[in-house]
Amino acid sequence: MTTFNDTMLKAFQGEETPYVPVWYMRQAGRSQPEYRKLKEKYSLFEITHNPELCAYVTRLPVEQYGVDAAILYKDIMSPLVPIGVDVEIKAGIGPVIDHPIRTMEDVERLGELDPENDLPYVLKTIEMLTKEQLNVPLIGFSGAPFTLASYMVEGGPSKNYNKTKAMMYGEPKLWQALMDRLGDMIIRYLKAQIKAGASAVQVFDSWIGAVSAEDYRMYIKPVMNRIFTALKDEPAFTIMFGVNTGHLLGEWNDLPVDVIGIDWRTSIPKARNMGIQKTLQGNLDPAVLLADWPVIEKRVKAILDEGMKQPGYVFNLGHGIFPEIKPETLKRLTAFIHDYTKQS
Repeated sequence: MTTFNDTMLKAFQGEETPYVPVWYMRQAGRSQPEYRKLKEKYSLFEITHNPELCAYVTRLPVEQYGVDAAILYKDIMSPLVPIGVDVEIKAGIGPVIDHPIRTMEDVERLGELDPENDLPYVLKTIEMLTKEQLNVPLIGFSGAPFTLASYMVEGGPSKNYNKTKAMMYGEPKLWQALMDRLGDMIIRYLKAQIKAGASAVQVFDSWIGAVSAEDYRMYIKPVMNRIFTALKDEPAFTIMFGVNTGHLLGEWNDLPVDVIGIDWRTSIPKARNMGIQKTLQGNLDPAVLLADWPVIEKRVKAILDEGMKQPGYVFNLGHGIFPEIKPETLKRLTAFIHDYTKQS
């Protein structure tokens, strides 16, 4: 049997590693020809509900690119449907919810997630991957309360989150009730993923950058602290990630989280100078991967040189891969990261 590659886990722990480990957000999916061919026959819903198909999509980048971890293929909306949210993923738009949250009664109607009964296909996929198919760690994930709430309150994607913020500022009791419900759901969901075999779990707060540090402390940080505290004794590492969140890194550093992901707007030295000694993950702008290789190599070297200055560093992108990025670029990038950092 192939030896298990635990380099990523050592980096999450803050230990010295023989090379800088790497995985990519959205490494499974849209940029892969095999996935696009699969989508000609199956919908996103059908793929994520079929453990065999979902496991195939999840492990494909590990086999093709040689990355040091797999990230479970699914959507952040997955746990919302079982609790009573009528969400639909519409092509070209994203998640759309026909009956947005508006009142306390709307929040009280939300059910409690029972992952084993509500999402058995997710847990089966994790078990198949970790017990039979992967020789690298599997990272599970969930959307964060603010990002999930933004869809639930706005009714879909938003550019300004005005309705979400109006509830946060104008109806704090309603907002707190929604945060509490989502916090409970996320804790159950991530604990179930860990129990099924995930070695780490990432909380995606994709849109939290729209909130000031002061508002984060008041309206969101308490539920985030509760989530990560509940996961602290679980046998898995925890990762926090959001977009355009340089002003929130100090707040995240206070949370009982193991790894902090940064996007390309905040440099590694800047994050370290803020006093962050946790493992850092990041942070190449994915758009750089559309450039010629000499440009890519120069940018990646600069990031790696900064990341390697102390243990506890994982290379990633500052956000997810998009469809135009070529698989051969990602394969070449992974090999370069491994080779360059072994020599260094």
